Amino acid sequence: MATRTRVALVRQPESNLADGEVTHIERSPVDLAKAREQWLGYIAALHDHGWSTIEVEPAPGCADSVFVEDAAVVHGRSALLCRPGVDSRRAEVSAVGVRLAELGYRIGEITAPGTLDGGDVMQIGATIYIGLGGRTNAAGIAQAAEFFAGDDATVVTVPNTRVLHLKSAVTALPDGRVIGYEPVVEDPAAFDAFIAMPEESGAHVVNLGDDHLLMSANCPQSQAALEAFGYTIVPVDISEYEKLEGCVTCLSIRLRDLPSV
Repeated sequence: MATRTRVALVRQPESNLADGEVTHIERSPVDLAKAREQWLGYIAALHDHGWSTIEVEPAPGCADSVFVEDAAVVHGRSALLCRPGVDSRRAEVSAVGVRLAELGYRIGEITAPGTLDGGDVMQIGATIYIGLGGRTNAAGIAQAAEFFAGDDATVVTVPNTRVLHLKSAVTALPDGRVIGYEPVVEDPAAFDAFIAMPEESGAHVVNLGDDHLLMSANCPQSQAALEAFGYTIVPVDISEYEKLEGCVTCLSIRLRDLPSV
């Protein structure tokens, strides 16, 4: 009898990680050895909570390639390969597409003049919110809406210019409520239910299942707030990635609909 399994696509950090793009923060030194240790800790947290991982082939010289979520958007059994909003990241996409094709996904692709970063996409059921801002343009959103219409999904455009990606500002709880750091959320009313978090990194969660949430270790007030809602927090130290505008969501692509026998 077929069951469903939880799988995450991940990609190891490149040796030039410190050269990754930064847009809304000042550049600060990145400790590569510490970043590699933190990546292993992130992987361990996934494994400890019932997830298996599949490594995507390296993208040599692509400093941001560890942020694998930006390369593709997966909804159900469909996968849309992105066209990142900065040229330096476009070589990251093809190997992600190979892995998703191997796993049997229906594959689509954003084409010029469209741009789309996976970090700009937040999904709540059949609603796909996409942030319109520096990395994702209107043409990319239109192409995504057309592609996912085949899955009866609805794309909703929301403005996002204060932070790198939409999911730098907001993420969704398992019950569909949206949490965010209000100073960087341009339109909280775009979401059916919005809850403000006291720390910016506290706006970022990965739903591990069974009411467990993966979060950055540096947001104790937000962790306490979510624990009060009944969630169990799984903290991970990702400080070196936060120096590059990264967060817990962008270090993996979570696949929840893979059949296994």
